Amino acid sequence: ARSRRILTDIAPHSWEHPADKAALQALRRIPIFDEVLKRVFGFFGEKPIRLAFQADAVRVSENQFPKIYRTYKECLKTLDAPEEYPLFMSQTPIVNAGAYGMDKPFIILNSSLIEVLGPEETEAIIGHELGHVISGHALYRTMLYILLEQASLIQWTPASIAIRPVVLALLEWSRKAEVSCDRAGLLVVQDPMVSMSALMKLAGGTRGEDLDVDEFIRQSDEYLEEQGFLDRTYKTLSLLGATHPFAVLRVAELRRWIDEGGYDRI
Repeated sequence: ARSRRILTDIAPHSWEHPADKAALQALRRIPIFDEVLKRVFGFFGEKPIRLAFQADAVRVSENQFPKIYRTYKECLKTLDAPEEYPLFMSQTPIVNAGAYGMDKPFIILNSSLIEVLGPEETEAIIGHELGHVISGHALYRTMLYILLEQASLIQWTPASIAIRPVVLALLEWSRKAEVSCDRAGLLVVQDPMVSMSALMKLAGGTRGEDLDVDEFIRQSDEYLEEQGFLDRTYKTLSLLGATHPFAVLRVAELRRWIDEGGYDRI
């Protein structure tokens, strides 16, 4: 078994990116944000939201997906999580995971994630989602999910136009929060190459294919070197509606944090 350090009493601010904190502060300063937040959760409520997410998923336990459950218990221990949050497996072809909920956060892993990622890469993703929960992101991620779903149903009505600034600000914050929680995933798995491999496979992994992390790192460098005006414009526009930043940017940010000594200090 690979030895790892238990990060006793670690605080979430140790992995949170400054841009994540700044984007959240900017979000809270939007005049209608508190009203939208209150109306969204006042209308739906904690229990219906929880049931909606969990109704078509299987609870991970000692008897259901026992290997994943043992991995999850190790992740909780390594990141010194204050409690064990419910973990579910959902049948979907999209290689992803998520942390949701209001007062009672929970984590959902997509089944395809387990099929594409190796055991240690799965640890990195579980650690990433734990980072979201411990940092208090689940509430805002749930709010964003609901608003995006509603916006697709009521496009270009006065109500959807009114909440658009909140949705765009939530998307901006969401992309920054992903960078923070990539760090939490690395702190759990404690192997930078594993974390970057997981991000690579989230971007383009397929079952049974061999991929090269070093080559993906070079791809990340090439992307960052394209810093002309038009390139910056295209990059900005391509991210406007995205909840996650590009995988190459996430790899670059993770490497920057390591190179600057943040990971080693922890």
